[in-house]
Amino acid sequence: MKSVVDLILSQDCSQSNDEGATIISPAVMDRLMVPRNLELHGIGGIDEAGRGPMIGPLVVCGVSVAADRLPELERIGVKDSKLLTPRRRTELALLIRGIAGQVVIRSISAADIDRQRAAGITLNEIEAVAFASVLSSLRSEHVFIDSVDVNPQRFGRVVGERSGLLSLGCSITSEHHADFKYPIVSAASIVAKVERDREIERMRKEFGDIGSGYPSDHKTVQFVRNLVAEGRELPDIVRQGWVSVKRILVEGTKNRSGSLGEI
Repeated sequence: MKSVVDLILSQDCSQSNDEGATIISPAVMDRLMVPRNLELHGIGGIDEAGRGPMIGPLVVCGVSVAADRLPELERIGVKDSKLLTPRRRTELALLIRGIAGQVVIRSISAADIDRQRAAGITLNEIEAVAFASVLSSLRSEHVFIDSVDVNPQRFGRVVGERSGLLSLGCSITSEHHADFKYPIVSAASIVAKVERDREIERMRKEFGDIGSGYPSDHKTVQFVRNLVAEGRELPDIVRQGWVSVKRILVEGTKNRSGSLGEI
C-alpha cells in the first residue's frame, strides 16, 4: 500500500498510470506542507460503502488528516475495509476519528437512490454529487479518491469541479482501488463501512434479519422473497430499481399466476 509521502516523493509522479489516473508531481510536496490557499488544509481521502447492495444506504465518507499525522494511519494498521473483520473495523474507526482533523459522512437512502435513478440519474452521477459534497466540506488541499467511474481522471475532475475546490487549487488523485493503495482512502473506507453496518443493524431491529443487504447474501434474498410471496409491499429500505430485486418481483408474479391457474 502506497502512502501519500511515497507517492509524492516518487521520481516520476507527474505522469498518468495505466488506468489513466492523474498522479501528482514531486512539487506538490511543498504545497502539502505549506498551504497554497488558506481556505484549504490537510490531506483528504474519500471512499464509499454500499454501492452494490439491494438493501440499505450508500454511504460516502471523507477523512482529512494533517500531513504530519499521515504515518499514524499506517501505524494503527489501516487497510482496505474489506480485508478487516467487523470488530477490527469498529476499533479502527474510533482510532481514525482520533487522528483525523475532520470526518464527513453522506448517507444516500435506498429510496433516494431509486428516485434519482428513476429520473435518469446514473449511480455514478449520484456518487459524484455525494463525493463532491464531502470534498466541499473537507476542504482538503489534496484529496485521494477511490474512483467509481471506469475513467478515474474524469471522475476526479467532475468531483473537483462540482465541489468548487478545483478552482481554489485543490489537487486530486483519482484511482481505482485507491482504498487498497493509500491509507488515507482506507481510513475513509473503514469509517464508511462501519457507518453502513450501523444503519443495517438499525434496520434489523425494525424489519428482522435482513442479512448484509447484498444480493450474494441468502438471508437478504430470502427476506425480499418472503415479502413478495406474502404479497406485501416492499419497504423503502429495499432498492426496488435493482436488477436482483426486479428478478424476485418477476418470479413472485409468475408464482402467484401459477397458483391461480391451479385453482
